[in-house]
Amino acid sequence: MTRDGHPSADVLADVVVVGGGPAGLTAARELARDARVVLLEREQEAGGIPRHSDHVGYGMRDLRRVTTGPRYARTLVEAAREAGVDLRTEAMVTGWSGERTLDVTSPRGRLTVHGDAVVLATGVRERPRTARLVPGDRPPGVLTTGQLQQLVHLQHRSPGTRAVVVGAELVSWSAVLTLREAGCATVLMTTEHEHGESYAAFRTPARAALRVPVATRTRVVRVVGRDRVEAVEVQDVRTGVRRSVACDVVVFTADWIPDHELVRLGGAELDPGTLGPRVDASLRTSLAGVFAAGNVVHPADTADVCALDGRHVASAVRRWLESPVPATSGARIVAEAPFRWVAPSVLAAGAGAPARRRISLWAEEFRAAPRVVARQDGRIVGRRTLPWPVSPGRVFRVPWSLLADAEPSRGDITIGLL
Repeated sequence: MTRDGHPSADVLADVVVVGGGPAGLTAARELARDARVVLLEREQEAGGIPRHSDHVGYGMRDLRRVTTGPRYARTLVEAAREAGVDLRTEAMVTGWSGERTLDVTSPRGRLTVHGDAVVLATGVRERPRTARLVPGDRPPGVLTTGQLQQLVHLQHRSPGTRAVVVGAELVSWSAVLTLREAGCATVLMTTEHEHGESYAAFRTPARAALRVPVATRTRVVRVVGRDRVEAVEVQDVRTGVRRSVACDVVVFTADWIPDHELVRLGGAELDPGTLGPRVDASLRTSLAGVFAAGNVVHPADTADVCALDGRHVASAVRRWLESPVPATSGARIVAEAPFRWVAPSVLAAGAGAPARRRISLWAEEFRAAPRVVARQDGRIVGRRTLPWPVSPGRVFRVPWSLLADAEPSRGDITIGLL
């Protein structure tokens, strides 16, 4: 400790934000109005995934206008700088050296950064081919969406001429648009589900406009090629019949996992569904003064929803700075099949409602006109019949009022379908 009572650290701030994507940039901008904020971003430029996602579709919910990914990223970065955020790029947070004190490595050397509060906005990544256990050769030309977009939009290189895209979520169509811009044809899109996971209002015109064949109930079971991808083998999951599709690029999309290393190293409680931190409606983790926002909490939602998370967490951080009282424990919120995860995953007293007053869930199967039910201690505490379907590959939202009769002091709350 220093003489004035602050922890020993190279950099002292009111708030340290880890991650320079939409959630982190928005939280930092909001908090910089009345606090000293340091934002640590490991990449050379802040902005997150949108900065190399060069198509429209960003900013609708937070900026109230639709723009391209790079322009959206620049807007958020400029707003954070104008608000007075100390934005440090190429700053990799490698661990914790004390309570709310972070170890940072950069080309300029190593240092420690302490905040009276810490916001983790480290985001999400796609599982690569190795983590999906797809066998076969290991040639160049096998990418995730993020790797593809960096190759095309940041390095200005061509990925190839014929691609197979694994997955049929919104991000999968983003990969198709990137391939098209690079002059690479998408010869097949595959999904194990009965139809594509993206919204029908988008999926149908996208297939017509981009002329991409979509193979449903199909999975990639082998990659073929030595010096370069030559083909993939795909299998019909109903019949087991296999066929070969010639290509020189394979793009594995979606299948998200949060960048949760700092959460684990800090000892925060993890949610077994998301593998990210358990948070309450105020986005408080189990560590005092440590918050989490964006796709590290709900892997994965859209950029503008993550930005709204950043705006939402700022209020909770201010309350902590004014009165640093640790959150009380609450009732865990647990996803029941067909849901994989739910966020927030703690109902805590005094936490209020989550951003947009919505519970977020991720499903493994389709259901039309779902009847959602919440149970606690063997009794139903809420139910809703909703007009929008449950679908894999995108977040399913339920009004927070579903839990109006649940109690933080009682047992676990499960959310499922009738």
